[in-house]
Amino acid sequence: MKQGSLVVMCFILLMSFLVFPVSAQEGDKNYQTYIVDSFDTDSGVEWTWKVGASKFVTEGFPIVKTFDGMPRTLEVMYPDAKEEGSKQYLGVQIKFNRMGDNYFDIYPVKDGKRYEIPFKGIISRLDMWVWGADYLYSLEILVRDIEGRVHPLPVGWLNFKGWENLGIKIPTNIKQKSRYVGTSNKFSFVCFRIRTKPTEKVDNFYFFVDELKALTDVFVDSYDGYELVDAKFEETESEEGGK
Repeated sequence: MKQGSLVVMCFILLMSFLVFPVSAQEGDKNYQTYIVDSFDTDSGVEWTWKVGASKFVTEGFPIVKTFDGMPRTLEVMYPDAKEEGSKQYLGVQIKFNRMGDNYFDIYPVKDGKRYEIPFKGIISRLDMWVWGADYLYSLEILVRDIEGRVHPLPVGWLNFKGWENLGIKIPTNIKQKSRYVGTSNKFSFVCFRIRTKPTEKVDNFYFFVDELKALTDVFVDSYDGYELVDAKFEETESEEGGK
């Protein structure tokens, strides 16, 4: 009797694997970390960076440029880069004429126009190296969901000295993916935003950032015809109205 029950249980278990393989596949995850921008001059990205500021910014500011070097912690990962001079980071100098609710944005530009960087996969976390000068300024990252809404993500205060690795988890209520197949809207990076505390000094501030990275799930459902998601009708020869 016991042997018969064991055979039945084994048969049920085998059938469960045969009947539900697709459900198991849809629940898979493929987490990877990738560098959104290293800020190196030879990083190969299609965009550059500009800075815009609120109304009380001092004339002639902000100033943005890249500097050779990297945080010391990263030197372990790139042992030859220091001698080769192949690593850079982005720096901004800014001044305001008065204290208050001042801010400045560091945003990507492509072909002379403001650009939003599309993320790969489903992002769960962003992190970057930031240099602080012990000012009570706050850092936010602005992202745009697939429905066009912009979300400010608070990264933290910059009241520390030197390089620190800062990160932010992406809230699950931010829509990154449509349930419809073939939608072209992408979850995207809009800008870094740095705000001054209204009572903090604003006469001279430096901001440096290096190696913006993302932890992402790049799992893709595989099904018969998945390659048609990227079909380009405008690039094929067809007659109007399907004639």
